[in-house]
Amino acid sequence: MTARRVIVVGAGNAALCAALSARERGADVLVLERAPQRLRGGNTAFTAGAMRVAYQGVDDLRQLMPELSDEEVAVTDFGHYPVQAFLEDMARVTEYRTDPELAATLVEESFPTLLWMREKGVRFLPIYGRQAFKVDGRFTFWGGLTVEVSGGGPGLVDCLTAACGREGVRIEYGARALSLVQDDAGIHGVTLRQDGRTRVEPAGAVVLACGGFQANAEWRTRYLGPSWDLAKVRGTMYNTGDGLKMALDAGASPTGNWSGCHAVGWDRNAPEFGDLSVGDGYQKHSYPFAIMINAQGKRFVDEGADFRNYTYAKYGRRILEQPGQFAWQIFDQKVVHLQRDEYRIRQVTKVTAGTLEELAGKLEGVDAAGFLEEVAAYNAAVDVGTPFNPNVKDGRSTKGLAVNKTNWANRVDEGPFEAYAVTCGITFTFGGLRINTKAQVLDTDMTPMPGLYAAGELTGGIFYFNYPGGTGLTNGSVFGRIAGYEAASGS
Repeated sequence: MTARRVIVVGAGNAALCAALSARERGADVLVLERAPQRLRGGNTAFTAGAMRVAYQGVDDLRQLMPELSDEEVAVTDFGHYPVQAFLEDMARVTEYRTDPELAATLVEESFPTLLWMREKGVRFLPIYGRQAFKVDGRFTFWGGLTVEVSGGGPGLVDCLTAACGREGVRIEYGARALSLVQDDAGIHGVTLRQDGRTRVEPAGAVVLACGGFQANAEWRTRYLGPSWDLAKVRGTMYNTGDGLKMALDAGASPTGNWSGCHAVGWDRNAPEFGDLSVGDGYQKHSYPFAIMINAQGKRFVDEGADFRNYTYAKYGRRILEQPGQFAWQIFDQKVVHLQRDEYRIRQVTKVTAGTLEELAGKLEGVDAAGFLEEVAAYNAAVDVGTPFNPNVKDGRSTKGLAVNKTNWANRVDEGPFEAYAVTCGITFTFGGLRINTKAQVLDTDMTPMPGLYAAGELTGGIFYFNYPGGTGLTNGSVFGRIAGYEAASGS
């Protein structure tokens, strides 16, 4: 009996999980990657590798991370993050718009999927460097995010690609899928262009896992709105909406937050697209312990509204809305030690000064007088009677400001001061193809399209307005695994 042939479009986390899952079911799998091999991995290659997963306690984590030592466990409060807490976070940060069935599948399958990935050779570690601060000799994890992939996104791509090689999955690079082969019975393959030639690759099923449209300036402006053509792209230049266009042309139903996206604070002078040599180092995510000001010298967001995990993906949009599409993050010496590693890379837009007056003159594009007035008002409003604690939402706030800071408020008064210029960096778009819990793509009559599956960033209905940090990779892995299984099974 001839093995069912499955084509996977894309070669990032979601795509490679789909390929491995289909191969596990006995399918003959071909992966088509638009990028050349040296730029493989899609957006996955640009991530830090955090993966949000539901777990009951340290015993669950030790299944994922058996290398976790007794000494590490003894000085760490890993807490627990049950399914219900993960679901509540998904609902809360998406303003209760997330599709409940898709969200439940994502959350409930998160732990089994990471265990499966470990079997494929992926190694996980605790995120000590970015998700836990040492207070009184003990690390405490916060925000429900505990696990990362060893080697970050590039490590994940390397592990999954190596697994594909071991298991007989064929990957072709420089192969841009153009359209789906379709008749009244369903999807039967892909038309692609490679090395200047167009050809058809037949298949029993196709899995689309080739990302959203964030690298397409025209689509960004069309769907996200004015000024989005000015955003930097955090990841790959190849996610231009090809998979979305192919499926929509074939009759697929669009769904989700097409005017929304994951967008963060990103170095103001970063290149137009992501740079694999820097990875996610252009991000600047320690703002909860700083203040952020715009060209008028005014604060415009509550930097301490919640843990960074729950605000960073929406604050990029707020920065883009400011005059000149930029902001400055201001730190004083009380909190500089809390900065994440990305503040210490060479490719950073940074100024330092011994006094606030000197700093005001160095903040390019900022009204110096407005800045000094804003800082004075902010400092006067800080509740210094509440203890500062970076590991919990400490309630150390300001009172009486137009934009109050809810947690981690400290006076900006201890020099030397550091300031970092940021703009908006778009990660991925939230609108996409409508799928069911089997990762089948639905048509505009809400009927599954025979032979067509989708996973990862080009699916819609899961994220709206915002997302809990680390959920993107987990979403890709969970639905990639499901898509590959179902595609190989011929459901």
